[in-house]
Amino acid sequence: MDIAADLEARQLRILRRVADLELAAQQHRLRALSISAAPSAGDAKTSTTEARLSAILKARGVVDFTFRRVPADYYDRPLEERRDFLRADSVDQLCKSIVMVNTQAAADVVDCSNPKNSKYYVVVVQYMARLNADSIKNFIYALNEKQIPKKRFNMRLAPEEESQKLTGFVHNAVTCIGMETDIPVIIDEAITKLDKDFFWLGGGEVDLKLGMRTSQFLKAFQPFVVKCS
Repeated sequence: MDIAADLEARQLRILRRVADLELAAQQHRLRALSISAAPSAGDAKTSTTEARLSAILKARGVVDFTFRRVPADYYDRPLEERRDFLRADSVDQLCKSIVMVNTQAAADVVDCSNPKNSKYYVVVVQYMARLNADSIKNFIYALNEKQIPKKRFNMRLAPEEESQKLTGFVHNAVTCIGMETDIPVIIDEAITKLDKDFFWLGGGEVDLKLGMRTSQFLKAFQPFVVKCS
């Protein structure tokens, strides 16, 4: 094993250890939200993905979060059963991260370097909601002070292969935390107005889900808050 590989392996072991040590503290904080941070049966070990995302969240100041493993047929189940697996308070808290692409962007807009006029955006929306792409288009148009023709904005769902390449996550595992590309994030305003200050989304693996305090997410990642459903 070369020096770089050995160092990476040591760092991962440290991250796993830190995550395990802080599990009890998280459980105490999350109990107030009726969420248990205890791992499910067969989930005693922290995965590499979980350790990496945990490190990112902690570095950003997010302290109230938890991961939960779900069954392989999770997405074949109705929202009410998914809610129960996650021990969420409501199906309203179940959200997903969608990569969207501006298919009419100018030829020189090819990446995510300009958050106000990015080729791609990740939109966090509730499963029970219907995404309104026109609302996102209108928001970005206004964000650019109407200096770019409106015809240059046409937000559509990015192809699955493109989404995976940009985020590093496969279908049904996409999360807006720890993506390969620094894609600007949009969160639906409805999520920020839920009765409980908590929401769930993908955790980087198909059977891994991540829940966190909404207010901490907003402060840490400063996404665009848009009424888009």
